[in-house]
Amino acid sequence: MTIWQRATRYASPRHFHRLSRFWAPVFGWCAAVLFALGLVGGLALAPADYQQGDGFRILYVHAPCAWMSLLVYIVMAACGAAGLIWKTKVSDSLARACAPIGASFTALTLLTGSLWGKPMWGAWWAWDPRLTSELILLFLYLGYMALQSAIEDRRAAAQAGAVLALIGVVNIPIIHYSVTWWSSLHQGPSVGRLGAPTIHPTMLWPLLIMAAACFCYFIAVSLLRARCELLENERDSAWARELASGGGR
Repeated sequence: MTIWQRATRYASPRHFHRLSRFWAPVFGWCAAVLFALGLVGGLALAPADYQQGDGFRILYVHAPCAWMSLLVYIVMAACGAAGLIWKTKVSDSLARACAPIGASFTALTLLTGSLWGKPMWGAWWAWDPRLTSELILLFLYLGYMALQSAIEDRRAAAQAGAVLALIGVVNIPIIHYSVTWWSSLHQGPSVGRLGAPTIHPTMLWPLLIMAAACFCYFIAVSLLRARCELLENERDSAWARELASGGGR
């Protein structure tokens, strides 16, 4: 079986459901273990910052959530595009599943950034380029979810949401490069910069572990949500009825 045949096989709702039942718990347990390791490393083992003291430790929640807010949106837009092009129900369900998760990561990014900004900048909020573009990202997520809820026909809702998500992709590079394109209160990149990271390894490794934990959490929850979306969409299909009767796996 070729790679393309394998990919199209799992674009079938029935096969995707079976796949997600296996992988969602795996990624869920990975997320739990990584969260425990990352929080212990970041809150207890990493040394205090020489300028910010222990206040910098909010970084271990703020930065991974910020990274995931961008990644989830890219995945949502890519799934929306796949749904538009190939008309796959799995793609539409994954796109719908991503939106609340991405909105949660974005809201946590703004909240933790505000908590961090108050002692560092002296204000809870500033109309900084990165903060403003991140707020726009939250509105894009909320707009996507509102659009999905407002249109009764799920296929039409998926198409409209995909168009909105694809238009909103232009905001992703703006968020990423805002600290280099404009004068910004927000610090510049310290991990994903060209060359070696400027953050010390004792602080970097817990941060990377927390980022991996957030990624595993996203995979686990998006699979669970997409599976629920598919079951709702396919409730009248033969395979869903078979599953409900206990005959499917």
